[in-house]
Amino acid sequence: MPAERDGREARRRLPRDRVVRLLSYNIQTGLAATHFGHYFTRGLRYVTPHHDRQRNLQVIAEHLRHFDLVALQEVDAGSLRTGFASQTESLAHMGGFPFWAEQANRRVGRIARPGNGLLSRVRPQEVVDHKLPGLPGRGTLEARFTLDGESLSVFVIHLALGRRGRERQIHFLSDLVRGATHAIVMGDLNCRASSREVTTLRDATGLRVPYAPVRTFPSWRPRRDIDHILVSDSIEVSRTFVPQWTCSDHLPLAMEVRLPPAVTGERGARADPTAAGRGDHR
Repeated sequence: MPAERDGREARRRLPRDRVVRLLSYNIQTGLAATHFGHYFTRGLRYVTPHHDRQRNLQVIAEHLRHFDLVALQEVDAGSLRTGFASQTESLAHMGGFPFWAEQANRRVGRIARPGNGLLSRVRPQEVVDHKLPGLPGRGTLEARFTLDGESLSVFVIHLALGRRGRERQIHFLSDLVRGATHAIVMGDLNCRASSREVTTLRDATGLRVPYAPVRTFPSWRPRRDIDHILVSDSIEVSRTFVPQWTCSDHLPLAMEVRLPPAVTGERGARADPTAAGRGDHR
């Protein structure tokens, strides 16, 4: 990874103004929900194919066209419930993204392969699959862009439900972030911006949460700020907002940033084809 679509669509450079539109979205494998009862009354849809899932993915893909880098959580890498199709790859094709990468963190027989995904309009130099400590099934996907000795790393992450597990994972993530000159962390952290876990991450890395708490869960009546985008001080944030898309049990979190000048040039070598994900390594 990343897999590459038609090279004619691919950007080799970031925009001249260095402005990049970011989005983090837990898509719940393409299933919408409008109240907590759906977790029970629609339970079979989480493990079996259902026409609503594909129809909802098409709606999500249309929304994603307005963004440059998209971090996805709770995507399926290809199993019975998705017709053995990668949802990240499907969204890349439907949304017009030339590059995509995915990380399958768990396999539930042939029924489910949940994980993280990344969609990009610029080719990363390298994509790395990191398995997080704790119980199996959690990971972070790192996309690296490098120019003139300076690196930008974009991390897609979905942390554990329990605090103890999250704390171990935050320490692991902090070590990764410290290795990058510039960093962006996007994902479902399952904890608030004011939590001990996020505070630990900020203190250890210098990352910042450049916005007041924004509630994204549950999507039908947001009460908790558990989806986050954290950035290095070197990255200028123009605005942060929550698109009101009813395509999942989470709302997405969007941010417009201006990157440092040192990471705006020609992209480097191809990604390591042994990195996470599946697709056509050309």
